[in-house]
Amino acid sequence: MTDIHTQLQSMREQYDQEPLRRSSLHMCPFSQFATWLDDAVSSKVYDPNACSLSTVDDQNGPVARAVLLKGIENGRFIFYTNQNSRKAKHLTSNPKACIHFPWFSLQRQVLVTGEVSKVDDSQAEEYFRSRPLLSQLGAWASSQSEELDSRETLEKSFLEAKKKYGEHPPKPPHWGGYYLLPNSIEFWQGGPNRLHDRFLYENLQGDWCIRRLNP
Repeated sequence: MTDIHTQLQSMREQYDQEPLRRSSLHMCPFSQFATWLDDAVSSKVYDPNACSLSTVDDQNGPVARAVLLKGIENGRFIFYTNQNSRKAKHLTSNPKACIHFPWFSLQRQVLVTGEVSKVDDSQAEEYFRSRPLLSQLGAWASSQSEELDSRETLEKSFLEAKKKYGEHPPKPPHWGGYYLLPNSIEFWQGGPNRLHDRFLYENLQGDWCIRRLNP
């Protein structure tokens, strides 16, 4: 049986995308993102709006987890979460964050860095009511990031929320959203011989500057 170290060393994918040229990029990074997101949706990438959100804890240690992108508005990326969670506590003490979209089946990645601020409560309320009922109830059932003694306790909490709130649960006071205002957005596309294409959009006093980076 092959040991895991040798197995990992032998794992290798060959990238074969056509070169990505600057002339084919949108000048606006949000337009470029929308184009690539549409490609991910059309190609049936699983959870195309899923991304890794990286934050920094109070010991300056990085922590990442998956969240779902739920909007782009006025040049800001939007996601929602429990605002008593570990990620929310990190963002309160250090609002700098990045989100990473791993569209590996398309040999593409997007990395967005910037600062976050809270979504208006009225907007969070509107989005909460658009969620499936069971997701709304789940927001009440879970004390996100808190220690849990068993799966059964979580399921019991869900049933209690269902009994209490029925078909019209209100938005929990601790549930809301964040805007991420980007200062940079990087687009990566795989290429043969590891000659990948990387383009970095940087916000320089309101204007987006595009630079090609070495892979």
